[in-house]
This record gives sequence, C-alpha cells and structure tokens, in this order.
Amino acid sequence: MTRGARIVLAGGAALAGIVAVAALVQPSGTVDVQVLAINDFHGALEPAPVGTGPVDEVEAGGVEYLATHLARLKAANPNTVIVSAGDNIGATPLLSSLFHDEVTIEALNLAGLQLSALGNHDLDEGWWELYRIQRGGCHPEDGCQDGTPYTGAAFTYLAANVTLDPRRADPASLARAGIRGADPRPLLPPYVVREIDGVRVGFIGLILQEAPSVTLASSIRGLTFLPEADAANTAARALRGEGVRAIVVLMHEGGDRSGADVNGCDGISGDLVDLVNRLSRDIDVVVSGHSHQAYNCTIDGRLVTSAADNGRLITDIDLRIRRSDGAVVARSAQNVIVTRDVEKDRRQTALLEHYRPFARTMSGRIVGSIAASLTREANAAGESALGDVVADALLDAATRTPGASPDLAMWNPGGIRTDLFAGPGGRPTPVTYEAVFSVLPFGNELIVKSITGEALLEMLEQQFGAPGAERVRIVQVSEGFTYAYDASRPIGQRIDRASVRLHGKPIVPMGQYRLATSDYLWDGGDGLRALGAATDAVMVGTDHDLFAGYFSRHSPVRPGPQNRIRRIR
Repeated sequence: MTRGARIVLAGGAALAGIVAVAALVQPSGTVDVQVLAINDFHGALEPAPVGTGPVDEVEAGGVEYLATHLARLKAANPNTVIVSAGDNIGATPLLSSLFHDEVTIEALNLAGLQLSALGNHDLDEGWWELYRIQRGGCHPEDGCQDGTPYTGAAFTYLAANVTLDPRRADPASLARAGIRGADPRPLLPPYVVREIDGVRVGFIGLILQEAPSVTLASSIRGLTFLPEADAANTAARALRGEGVRAIVVLMHEGGDRSGADVNGCDGISGDLVDLVNRLSRDIDVVVSGHSHQAYNCTIDGRLVTSAADNGRLITDIDLRIRRSDGAVVARSAQNVIVTRDVEKDRRQTALLEHYRPFARTMSGRIVGSIAASLTREANAAGESALGDVVADALLDAATRTPGASPDLAMWNPGGIRTDLFAGPGGRPTPVTYEAVFSVLPFGNELIVKSITGEALLEMLEQQFGAPGAERVRIVQVSEGFTYAYDASRPIGQRIDRASVRLHGKPIVPMGQYRLATSDYLWDGGDGLRALGAATDAVMVGTDHDLFAGYFSRHSPVRPGPQNRIRRIR
C-alpha cells in the first residue's frame, strides 16, 4: 500500500472476524440494526482493473463478489437493510448500457438492495424512463432485448427534494410515465419506514440540489430540485410525527477529502460539513454519495459515510436502538473492501452469462490500440492525458463532418468515466469497442455551433462555479487552444484573458468561433451557461462511436501532452 492508506479487507478470515464481532449479544431492551450501504454503483457488473487510487490499489469490486460480501455481512445480523445513496445506473459500461441498465437493476435485486436515494445519473435517460426502471416493462423502442420480461426494481427509489410539475413537462414523457392531471407532485416517495424486530427506522432520500447543472436538461424537464437540508428536515418532522425516532438519510450528495484511509475523515470538504450542520438533530446517520470518495466521519454528532464507487466498498453501519422509545443509543460504521478472494455469487454469475452473449459481438471488436496508458489523472491545472485525447478525437470527427468547420473542441471531465490502461512490455495494447464505450458511456451528441469570443471567455470563467459555491470542473480542450488561470483570484476574474489563444492568436471578443462540444454542455451542463447563446448547429454524431472512429484512424494513440491549460497560482 502507498501513502499510508489503511484499508479494511473483508475477505476470508477478516470477514469472519467482522461477522463474529457483529454477532455479539446486545444489551436487553435494545435491538441491533445493521445498514449495509453502497453508492455510485454505475452498472459496475464486472471487476474493473486495478488503478492508482487508494481503493484501486487492491483488486476490488464486481457484482459477483459484491453480492457475496453483502450476503456474508447480512448473515451476521438478520436485522439488516441494504441501501444505496444513488447513481445505481447511468454512466454504465457497455454490458449494462446496451440493455438500458435493466441487467444492473436485476443484479441489484439479486444482491438484496432494498432502498435507494435518487442520483443524478439515475435520470440520464429521463425521469419517465426511471419510472419504467422502477415499475418494470419492456423498453418502448428496443423492447426486452434479451427475450425475457423486465419486472422492475425490487428496491424503492426515494427523493424528498424533487417535485414534478406536469405543466412544465413534455407531454410525451407524461404519457410514457402514465402521469395524468396537472397538479405538481413529488416525483418519488420522500421517505419510508421499516419495522425491524419491533423497532421502526425511517429512511429519507435526497439528491443534490445542483442536479440540473450535471444532468441533460431534456431528461429532467418538469422537475424542480429543492434544497437538501430543508427537504430532509421536513421529512424528519413528518417521521417524528409518526413516532419514528431512528432516522437515516440516503443522500446523493457528498464531499471531497484529502486523506487516503477509507475509514478516515481528514480533509473532508467544508460544504459537506455545512450541509450536515443544517440537518435536523433528529437525523442519526447520513449515507452519502456523488463525490465517489471513501470516508467515515462523525459530523455534528452524526455518522456521515461514503463507500467510494463501482461497488468496491460496502459501508457496514451498526445502530443500537432502544425498544422503549425507538431512539438510537449507539452507532458505528466501517468501510469494508469488496475483495475478490471470496466465492462468486452463483446467481450473479448466471445473470451475467445470460446477457454476455448478446453484447459480445459488439463489445469485443478491436477498434485500435494505445501506445501507453491514457488516464484521467489531472495535472495541477486540471488537464488530463485522456482528456486531451478525447477533445482531439472529437475535433477530428467534427472536422470530417460537412458544414461543421470546427475551430476547437471541448469536453466536460465528468463525461470521461474511466481510464485506458496499457499492457506490459511497451508494445501497443489493443483497445476494444467496449473499452472505448466505457470511457464515454453517456451517448452524448457532439454538436458544432458558433459562439462569440466573449461568450467563450465567459464560459472559461464559469468552470470555477459561483461565489460561495465553488466547485471546479476544468473542461478538457483540443490541440491549438491554450490559456492560463490564477486560482487565487476571485471567481469571475480567474482567466488571464491575454493568454487565451487559438493556434497562437488571441481570442477576439467580438469574433465568431465554431465550437464542437456535447449537447450536455450546450444545454448549460456543469454550470456553463454562457454557451446558451450559440447558433448555427451542425450535428456530428454520438460520442463513443466518434471516439472509436478516431482510434481506427490514429492508432496507436498516445497520451495527450497536458500542455494546453496553465495554472499560474
């Protein structure tokens, strides 16, 4: 292990030890309730390669192993609820995406998932499609592609801070969702109560209020996202009114941190602390997500946890609840690595083997090769080697499109979902369509539009968020476009305008430029609202298919130079 990380392994004897400790008899008059939590699963059905992060350094994840670990932990305490903090689907690998993520829902059903917060990526194909995912039924265009019925999620999605106004929604989406009437309503249940061995536990679901800034606008038309703390506190009051005193929040919002210990809390970001501090004292536990970080914190007397992403961790939360009044009298949590030294869950294996033949012809096709690993690891300025390649590939595709005439291309870093690792020996490593798809899994459309130089400069400033709510998202840019910024300056004044150049020439504020980027960013995604004034659109194609075409023309592909964006301070 590096960086002094302390990781709890749950394989073999270590897992048996956890089970033995959990099986200790609790004091009379109390009930021990176990909550097993995941977050940001993103259809990670198959094990991912070992990478460089603190969780990546061991072989972890894969739904066949995740299910085994969940079953073993659950066996230690029959009073167990399995939950998720959202993003179960969306931004998924090819094996899941090909089937509109039905296979992932079926896998989570088998794994015993019972409750989930709504995540922004759960809405990628539209809120009406999430209704189908919850309720079941074949996809309206593609049908049930594997030839068997899709019966829906056995678990319940929750969202206390999302309302649907049918008057603002697209009529076709209302028809698909079976919505009648014009009155605003909750999109999903705000909370549920589970009775466990005679005690009642309330679970509240939340999604980040900023979901519209990271979700395709057409997918959430008609929805309103309310402040997380206000909605949680309203739901907590309702639960107290029903006599429930043990309350767990499942929240698809989280924090960043600097530490490497998956059970640590050092360096946790202040915005998460502020949010937790605004929550009602009636709330005992916050299971968080979205940031893909691992942490185990006590903030203002509450447990606050996150289990990284892709099913590589399980958060084992233990609550001791007094029978007389239903109050939580003790709480603890431990993040446990989903190691691969346990037996695979046979039902999960059978499920994957059922779907793999349908995907194999497309997924295994070799589209090109890489000369070295292409990773998302950013330099001090926020530029990554893979981000450079993605931007160059999409500029190349747009250049080949009649009438597009692009000057530059940009792509949001959140749309680049995984790395491409080279094999040993220094020889070019073949790249499959499945691997390319996993890098750009959203199926975003690349569109070229005209934009003024002033709007382009304003958009660069908007990468740093708004005053008081800073969240930096450095857009990846194509070859020939360069600029510098000073992160020590106030938001809105960080870009060194004189440094912004295209092929060595300064950007002219009143000039017109042809920008190639995604429909997501053109819709104001990531808060880049300055792009809304663009004109003269030319459609190019779908991101992963264009990326695959670039590999077929330019292999072996080499890492980008990471010399286009410069951070002054």
